[in-house]
Parts: sequence; C-alpha cells; structure tokens
Amino acid sequence: MLETLSQTHINPLRDLCPALANKIYFNYGGQGPLPTPSLEAITTSWQKIQELGPFTADVWPYVSREVQTTRAVLAQYCGVPTHRLALTENVTCGCVLPLWGLPFSSGDRLLISDCEHPGVVAACRELACRQQLQIDVLQIKQLRAGANDQAHTDALVLEAVEQKISARTRLVVLSHLLWNTGQVMPIEQIAKSLSSHPQHPYLLVDAAQSFGQIPIEAAAQSADIYAFTGHKWSCGPEGLGGVALSDRVIELSRPTLIGWRSLQNESQIQFKDTAHFHLDSRRFEVATSCVPLMAGLRTSLRLIEQEGNTASRLQRIQQGSRALWDALIELDHVELLLDGPPPAGLVSFELPQDPIEVVRQLGKQGIWIRDLADPLCLRACIHITTEHDEIESLRRALADVVSI
Repeated sequence: MLETLSQTHINPLRDLCPALANKIYFNYGGQGPLPTPSLEAITTSWQKIQELGPFTADVWPYVSREVQTTRAVLAQYCGVPTHRLALTENVTCGCVLPLWGLPFSSGDRLLISDCEHPGVVAACRELACRQQLQIDVLQIKQLRAGANDQAHTDALVLEAVEQKISARTRLVVLSHLLWNTGQVMPIEQIAKSLSSHPQHPYLLVDAAQSFGQIPIEAAAQSADIYAFTGHKWSCGPEGLGGVALSDRVIELSRPTLIGWRSLQNESQIQFKDTAHFHLDSRRFEVATSCVPLMAGLRTSLRLIEQEGNTASRLQRIQQGSRALWDALIELDHVELLLDGPPPAGLVSFELPQDPIEVVRQLGKQGIWIRDLADPLCLRACIHITTEHDEIESLRRALADVVSI
C-alpha cells in the first residue's frame, strides 16, 4: 500500500508549500500549510487596497467584489444559495453567533455529542446557564468501526440520537468529521430524522475537519448551522471561514454580536425601526474583516481543485490513512481508536507513553503530530500532500518510541 501511494501520485501542491520543505507534517487538522501563490494573492490584495486608498470611494467597489466573489465561491462549495452563506473568521463564530440567537425557552434541552470541540461545548454550556436549558450527552466516542463499515456506524449514530432525544430537545450538536476519533457522522440522515420529530430540533454541525477533505454538500444543505474554516484541510489563511444557514435559522435567529455589516443600512439606524438587520445570512456578519485573506483562500481552493475532484482527493487521503493504519496496527503497544481504516485523513491512536512527551520527542526529529486530551491519544493527519516516505518515517519513529 505504501509503495502504491508513492508511485501513483505526484505532488505539485506540496512543492508550493514552504512549510512542508523542512519538516514531516501531520497536523492538517490543526492548520494546513499556506501555498506560496495564496500568500502572494494576499499580498497583491493588500497592495491593491493601499493603491486605491484603504478608505476612499475608489476602494469600495473592489472590496465589494472580493466579498461577493468569496461568498459565492463558498456557497457553491456548500451547495447552498448565497443568501444562506455568511462569512466568518472561524468555526467558533460560525457556530456560536447564530446559535445564541435561536428562540429557546427555559427547560429546553440541548443534545451534544461527547466528541465535540471544547470551544463549542463551552458555548453551549454558557447558553444553557443563561437561558435555563438542560444538556444531554450523545455517547458516540466509543464507536470504533472504520471506513469498511461506515453503514454500521451510521446506523449506530442514528439509533443513539433516537434514544437520547426527548420531547424538549431543541438542538442537536454534532461534528461532520469527529476531530478526535476520525469518524464521519451521517449528517444528512440525522437531519432527515430530526425533521420528523415534533419539535424539529435544530442541527448544528461543526465542519472544521470536513471542509476541504470530504464531500460536504449534502450535509451543508441539510444542517441548520454548518460552520467551517478555510485554514485547515483547504490550506487557506487563518482568520477566514463561513457558515451555511438554513432558511429557518435566518428567519428565526436574532443577531447576537452586532456590527455595521449586520445592518441593511450601515450608515444610518432608525431607533424605531425593527427591521434594520439584513434579511439573509449577513445578519450574522459583524464588522471589519481582513479582505486580503479572501483572495488567499480562493487561491488555495483553486490549487486544491487542480489536484482532482473531491471524491478523487478523498480517495488519495484514504489510501494514505489506510497505509498509516496498516503500519501502526503492526506495532506492539499501539492501539488504534478505530477497528478499521479511517474514513478520512485523521488517524488517532494510543500509546503507553505520555502523549505530550511523544509529540516532543517526534518534534525533535522534525516529525509533527498532535496529542489530544479527550480521549487521551495521538493524532496524525494525512492529506493529499503526504508522501510515502513520510508515513514510513513516522512508523519508524513510533516503533522506536514503543520499544523503549
């Protein structure tokens, strides 16, 4: 498998990423490397804005085109009309800003999976505290089926949701691709199931690990809040992402963090006017953002697309993660979190050694993976830029660690 991976694919994108030239990098789930053309696009945009004047009548048409173009590109990736796509700085903003504006009542319940990112969980806990809501936990961390049995995983997740949901459940929070175990969740099926519930709970999806890695259209179209970032698997700049919102969220959720971009008329506000917010997703945008990042993200997305369509790129990622999974399963004292090859690029595993110390030791060799706290494990991310010899180097380094 490793040899096949090496011989079949060339890596033009890799050659455009300076961050990959002097290290062995497995942390795409934290942040992807920025290709040089993307950095150049950001710089060119900065220069254009300064040439036009950062606050002149000449600059606003350029800024407007950048915003509208980027919104359209991200909406197309999500398979939603542009009125459903809000630009954000990160996944947290994409999740929290519309969530906190939803019409909850005291005693309503939130169902949150036990594999959600602490930032999202903390936001839900604070919301529950302020509005007297109750939190239920969806137990999915123990699911261990790999890509060979995705249908079994899907059935178990749907069953778990049905068992935990109650008459007062108003929101379900679930990532599309779990950041810790690497499982893919059946978002479209869950959304369909929730639509038949008497309360029709909202579905909030953390898409931090899915955007740029796996197909997302069906999930983004069916979720109520589908929040993603461009700086991980899409290899874009940090500080720019988006959120696809359902029409009912746009209609029913009130803006929470409010600024001039939330308003239909940013220059004048009528104190007696109750309809001054945008009537589309823009009501969840806030204020000044870094416009040059938009050119950088669009460039990164174009470069990624040149490597093939989403399905072919995912196949390459799966080949690499399968190769690493096969290599690790042969090592003594290594326990993989999934019983089969991962469905995407996240490969999580446990060692007897302290994960933090393992990361430190590997870092000294120029090999970068990540330790996670819940569950306590190590995570290596495989992307289309990952090469055979890098996977082999990680295997040898881990073999040395577990032999001590």
